[in-house]
Amino acid sequence: MNCPNCRRDIADYSNFCYYCGARQVVTPAGPPPVQKRLMRSSVDCKIAGVCGGLAEYLGADPTAVRLIWVLIFFFTGIVPGALAYLVAWIVMPQAPYPVVVAAPHQAPAAAPNNPQAV
Repeated sequence: MNCPNCRRDIADYSNFCYYCGARQVVTPAGPPPVQKRLMRSSVDCKIAGVCGGLAEYLGADPTAVRLIWVLIFFFTGIVPGALAYLVAWIVMPQAPYPVVVAAPHQAPAAAPNNPQAV
């Protein structure tokens, strides 16, 4: 890597130039980090995907999130728990379905001297 200030050769991982002390602008390697969004799950859903989406967002087990939701539902009362679930159902957007990328299909090559390969 060359210093844009003094045009001398320096190491690729340097933050500052050895010779002139100028700060080096290093572009991050790889894709930018992905931000997580709270969305209803489209694959792990029992009723509306609220608990599945919350589990994906928190990185937790969906069954544990459902159990905690049921406990909150019964200990706070059925109406506040149902209202909270309904609000979450309305407010949280639906996650898109995952895209499955398949390898291109290739036909098997026929042997040139095989009469049954026709």
